[in-house]
Amino acid sequence: MAARVFWSLIALLLIASPILQVVICQSDEDVAATEVVEGSDLGIVGDDTQVFGDGAFGPAPGVDTICVFPKNAARLVPAGEETELLVGLHNEGESALKVVAIHASLHLPFDHHMFVQNLTLQEFYNASVPVSAQATFPYVFVVSKYLQPGTFDLVGTIVYEIDQQPYQNVFYNGTIEVIEAGGFLSIESVFLVTLGVALIGFLGLWAYGQIQQFSKKTKKPAKVEVGTGTTAADMDEWLQGTAYAQSLSSKSKKKK
Repeated sequence: MAARVFWSLIALLLIASPILQVVICQSDEDVAATEVVEGSDLGIVGDDTQVFGDGAFGPAPGVDTICVFPKNAARLVPAGEETELLVGLHNEGESALKVVAIHASLHLPFDHHMFVQNLTLQEFYNASVPVSAQATFPYVFVVSKYLQPGTFDLVGTIVYEIDQQPYQNVFYNGTIEVIEAGGFLSIESVFLVTLGVALIGFLGLWAYGQIQQFSKKTKKPAKVEVGTGTTAADMDEWLQGTAYAQSLSSKSKKKK
């Protein structure tokens, strides 16, 4: 009896072991998936940006960069549309450099750890800058059309190599203004403009009414003078042929 119970327990353990293994594997996969989601980039839409290194390498000595937004001094970036900027690179080092790529990212302005979107990675294949020379590289990026208009921080980096050693320079680290696509006027701007026009019209009508009231108070009523001679003549014509007129004429004759 004891042997039968022992073998029954062994059989149950063998049957249950695959189930335990499946449960353990599923748990491990769930943990791995959770780690990927937590470490993934938030807000990226259809984006295949690669990351060059872990940021451990910095700029090379004698290499300087500058960034210009052509015909866009206000740095207005329409959501969902292409925006171009120019990256200028000046090589005053000891060796020629090879430009590898330009990439950028969006962050919240109050905290760069709050990542918003990875922007386009633009690679270069035969771009080199000799010693004591400078070059300009265009960079075109697109902000997600689902991004809410507002102010964000743009961090742009250019990656290059000198003697097969990687370096990178941050060419821009500042704010940009993301606006709605299709124009520079957002719904909020149109509302504010309409409200301003309505207030100006209301103030104009109020000022006109005040001026009208003030002018009425300052006007003096004109005096109407009635000539006595004209009034008497009119009365004589009106009373002509009446008994009152005859009595008056008889009194005047008696006085004479």
